[in-house]
Amino acid sequence: MLTPEKRAIGRRNFLRALAGTPAMGALVKPLPAPAPRSGPVRLGLIGAGGQGRTLLAHVDSGAGRVVAIADINPDSLQRADVILKERRRPAAAHYTEVAEMLEREDLEAVIVAVPLWAHADVVARSLDAGKHVLCEKMMAWDVAGCERMMQAARASGKVLEIGYQRHYSPIYRAAYEGVIRRGLLGDVYHARLAWHRNGSWRRAGAPPSPGYDPSRWGYPSFEHLWNWRLYFRYSRGLFAELGSHQLNAANWFLNEAPAAAFASGRVCRYQDGRESYDHVYAVWEYPSGLTTTFTSIESNAFDERYEAFFGTKATLIMYNESEALLFDENGGPSTHVEVADARGRAAEASETKPANAGHGRLARAARRPEAGERASATELEISAFCSAVRGGAPVACGPQRALESARACIAADESVKSGARVPIRAER
Repeated sequence: MLTPEKRAIGRRNFLRALAGTPAMGALVKPLPAPAPRSGPVRLGLIGAGGQGRTLLAHVDSGAGRVVAIADINPDSLQRADVILKERRRPAAAHYTEVAEMLEREDLEAVIVAVPLWAHADVVARSLDAGKHVLCEKMMAWDVAGCERMMQAARASGKVLEIGYQRHYSPIYRAAYEGVIRRGLLGDVYHARLAWHRNGSWRRAGAPPSPGYDPSRWGYPSFEHLWNWRLYFRYSRGLFAELGSHQLNAANWFLNEAPAAAFASGRVCRYQDGRESYDHVYAVWEYPSGLTTTFTSIESNAFDERYEAFFGTKATLIMYNESEALLFDENGGPSTHVEVADARGRAAEASETKPANAGHGRLARAARRPEAGERASATELEISAFCSAVRGGAPVACGPQRALESARACIAADESVKSGARVPIRAER
């Protein structure tokens, strides 16, 4: 674990590596996604649970306007109304059935944040109805669902983006452009992904009304609806909800997708009737010979979350989605950038330099732009999606990259269940 002093050195190293490059300008003052022509995109939100409401709160009014919301839980619809009111946005129409919303409302696009098992059905239905779609990660519960979504997007000619916000994050884009593409790490043979927490992942909640029956939507009880992530039928657990974020970023940085997975997992701590494992470990093998490991545990948060890329010249650590740390590989070939090694031998750097002050602004990236702060990665993602709807610009992640990370996470989940190494079929 890096000490605060070493983390400070790693931050300075990263900023020094970017000095004088276009990546530094994008990091210190990233350009917002352009507002769509002809006014905000008319959006529908499908799924107003916790993640759906997060997305709703990050819709910039210049990019899109949510005019309708569909959810099977009346409480979620009411909570969404609170967010619209707090953001001083116009009220949105409420629907229980997605098909009814798609038929009645004049929508250009939808944001989908339903449970994973329903992604393919909802996304395909929306695309078939002529709507552009921004869908939360992971892409779908199974590979067949992912492929169905891609086929529907091709047939409709509409935009399909999957919600991997790291592709829109200024810090990740700066790391990719300023470190990865410039080859400052040398040859990378190993990456390590970790997302460690100390908590049960179980949500406490009660039905919205006495006698509320979710069985018509495929849930035998409110518990299954409310804690769907804890059951195999609806979820791929920690691999899908956390690991796919990190693996998607690793595949982007490594410019490869895994060819095989071997994983283990079990319910270690929370013997409460859940099926999804609370501790998982995976190894993904890539065609070039490099490996990526992933661990996610729910009994200790000391390591927090990070993606680390170990190269022959340097190490890059993307820490807690908010900072990038760079360390020279002691004794290895020069990176041609004066940086310090992990033991703390610092090159010349000053905390008072403007570039370092820029990192402080980066830590406030999640604050609302109306308050004078930069937009978050989620806001940039939604705004860019809206611009793609109107202007036809390519999205940053796209369904192909999302399919690759989904396929690898599904293989890891299947490896746990089978106890065997699972080859990952490349797309035909």
